[in-house]
Amino acid sequence: MFWYHEETKHSYASVRRHPNRLSWESQPNVFKQYPETFVRYTFDIDEAEDNFLYHIAGINAKKSYPGVEYYLRMNPSAGALYPNELYMQLRGIEGKPNGIYHYDVAASALTLLTQLEEGEGLEPYLGYREQMQGYLFLVSSVYWRSAWKYKNRAFRYCLLDAGHILGAIEAAALLKPHATMVRYDMDRASLNRLFGFEKREWFTAAAAVAVPMRGSSVTPVDFSLPYVEAAGTFESNETIERAYEESTVVNGCKRDVCAPHFSYRKEQLQEAICKRRSQREFSAEAITKGQFGYLMEILSQPILSDCEERVNVYVVVNRVLDMPIGLYRDGTYLKYGDFSHKAGYLCLEQYNLATQGALILFLTSSGENYQALYQKAGIIGHRLYIAAEYLGLGCSGIGAYYDDEVNTFLENDDMILYALAVGR
Repeated sequence: MFWYHEETKHSYASVRRHPNRLSWESQPNVFKQYPETFVRYTFDIDEAEDNFLYHIAGINAKKSYPGVEYYLRMNPSAGALYPNELYMQLRGIEGKPNGIYHYDVAASALTLLTQLEEGEGLEPYLGYREQMQGYLFLVSSVYWRSAWKYKNRAFRYCLLDAGHILGAIEAAALLKPHATMVRYDMDRASLNRLFGFEKREWFTAAAAVAVPMRGSSVTPVDFSLPYVEAAGTFESNETIERAYEESTVVNGCKRDVCAPHFSYRKEQLQEAICKRRSQREFSAEAITKGQFGYLMEILSQPILSDCEERVNVYVVVNRVLDMPIGLYRDGTYLKYGDFSHKAGYLCLEQYNLATQGALILFLTSSGENYQALYQKAGIIGHRLYIAAEYLGLGCSGIGAYYDDEVNTFLENDDMILYALAVGR
């Protein structure tokens, strides 16, 4: 088991020995913006390609509280801290020059960072030998945004949230429609250097919504960007930095070339993407067996990627019509019992979610490639969010739980990656 995961486990005692006290004066900014000297292309959501990009990470809601406002996005984030940034290479996209861009969420725009010369691109850094027409996305993590609140455990949230962005790319691409290929085996060190991150930000994954230009050749683009502060404040964390460095190389990966199949209707899917929210409480009502089956079918679909890691899906069934309550794994019934209160306790006593929800899911893995398997858990979580919203249900991701006690309950020794609640 990866040492970092072991060191950042929660227990009943640990969360009481180390209560989370926040330093509000050092709260990070959740928006990164490049200087005005860079050219920006503001989204026109009536234009097809801009509409696609908006549905990945655009702002879709605002919450106001005394003295503070939160801007919510298409992709969820633990604590609404949004520790991830999105960059992309565009090639052959109408209305925009071939180049490398930053997704400016606050301005709802793309910022052109550097224009591509003929025959060059990011492709070699991602393992491609030909030019790719379309979008090559790069997901980065600004870990201090999350570590400000979640301390050493923040790297887990950075990876889960990065997985949600990958899932958001996949969902938005279905509107085109186009398949999404996730890539973890990439030259992170060179990419981090090119983008001038200075160890305050780093890349965790890439995704292609693109097709190869057969017969073309490509050389690695070389450029140098100035460092741009992504969070306004920063405090280094040696534990998180070491965890990132020691998990960047992928080992023993197998490609998954099987494309997923989803039965979404385009207009309803678009509405689900825009309306998606993290549910804060449930009504303790049952869902139907058909809805349960639909959700499980969505979660069983393969994820196109260059590093397939096995993620197990355990489900605590609290309230599903015509189904026995109890614990299931990947569709197999394991044991009978009303575990709703137990699940609430395991999820750091978040009884309003786990006890009142119809389903509680625990995602686990014994895989070796930490960044890949954790981001896969985020992709699965995002699929669940979208599918639940599509069915008129609610979903909430839960990144905090009593790790070892969850293992005891599930009777395994996997790493516990993610918990999610679904209900009405």
